[in-house]
Amino acid sequence: MTLYVINPNSSEHVTQGLREALEPFHVWGQPIRCLTLEEGPPGIETQEHIDGVVEPILHLAGTLSDASGFVIACFSDPGVDRLRAQTGIPVLGIREAAVTAALTLGSKFGIIAIRPASVPRHLSAISEMGLSNRLAGDRAINLGVTELANEDQTLDRLMATAKTLKTVDGAEVLILGCAGMAHYRARLEIATGLPTIDPTQSAAAMALSRIALRQSHKPEVPHA
Repeated sequence: MTLYVINPNSSEHVTQGLREALEPFHVWGQPIRCLTLEEGPPGIETQEHIDGVVEPILHLAGTLSDASGFVIACFSDPGVDRLRAQTGIPVLGIREAAVTAALTLGSKFGIIAIRPASVPRHLSAISEMGLSNRLAGDRAINLGVTELANEDQTLDRLMATAKTLKTVDGAEVLILGCAGMAHYRARLEIATGLPTIDPTQSAAAMALSRIALRQSHKPEVPHA
């Protein structure tokens, strides 16, 4: 049985980054497979993109008969609620998982978004979780998903934004607000001195623990 991590965009370099980010978890012995949603846009940056990948995600998940759990690796958590309604095995969205993890590491968390347009969606989601009072700030680096491959530019903007979240907004924990930023996490943590969360790693860790405990959102439904 396999934990499937679905990248809802069509950028294979993002999926490869997910594979590298999840390497530490292979010591736990649970097979993990990262998949690219070929029907998705190169990057999920608008509400239209979010809405457009839900049905393909559900279709792809329905074909994976050996799944022990799913992680939807997009910070907008597209299709998570609908996939939970479709299956009894663990389903984790990376934004929800990252925010939950942040609560255990500090009183106030800051989110590093990609585009400014992402920020209102994040604020709405945090409000729905009832956690607006724990959000220090949400600031964008103004780069698209495909632009994150430019390492020097991305790292410079991440560093500047992280330091602003710490010194101006009072963040005690940082959350990387995109699945394509994982390999920057350790460098940000060292530079800022703040715990820094990669959302896909957080979601995978939660999914693996639920698989081990045979626990899900539908406890009455048998699952592997």
